[in-house]
Amino acid sequence: MKRSSVNFVVDIVAFSGFVFLTATGVLVRYVLPPGSGHFSKIWGLDRHEWGAVHFWIAIVFLSTLAVHLILHWRWVVSVIKGRPREGSAVRVWLAIVGIVALIALAVAPFLSNREQTGVPSHKLRTEKTELEKHMEIRGSMTLYEVEQLTGVSVENILRKLNLPSDIPADQQLGKLRRKYGFEMDDVRKIVQP
Repeated sequence: MKRSSVNFVVDIVAFSGFVFLTATGVLVRYVLPPGSGHFSKIWGLDRHEWGAVHFWIAIVFLSTLAVHLILHWRWVVSVIKGRPREGSAVRVWLAIVGIVALIALAVAPFLSNREQTGVPSHKLRTEKTELEKHMEIRGSMTLYEVEQLTGVSVENILRKLNLPSDIPADQQLGKLRRKYGFEMDDVRKIVQP
């Protein structure tokens, strides 16, 4: 195959990669925006699957550009060097510094520490479930059942409610409430996480 034909094929693949990379980027950003998750699909693919397609198109595009640079390497070197004259060495060093800076900038996020700026949604559901457990406390429950549900000891509950420490753990909260005059919300506050 002639060199010009190879260049033509590489250029067509690179241009196609650029078009598809742009199209899938716009699709993921605007048509299937963050939060659409698995609820919206185009051609049977949801946002996350289109993101995977976008990634692989980017790999193909980057590979094609690398091949393009290899095919035109002599031209790149001649442009950087230019005609030998005063200041040629400066131009070469500027090109090297520029390439190193570009690579460093591209690699920097992978070497940086990741910050946790919020609570993942699956943990929020867990915390909500824990809170709901504490709100489930009813008068028909025994002190022991509250301890099992919340992890707060019977002794701690009795002490914070100012109740005698010799009350059996199988006593129902409703009976204790009527006898000692506390509210169920008092118990809920004591066992809150």
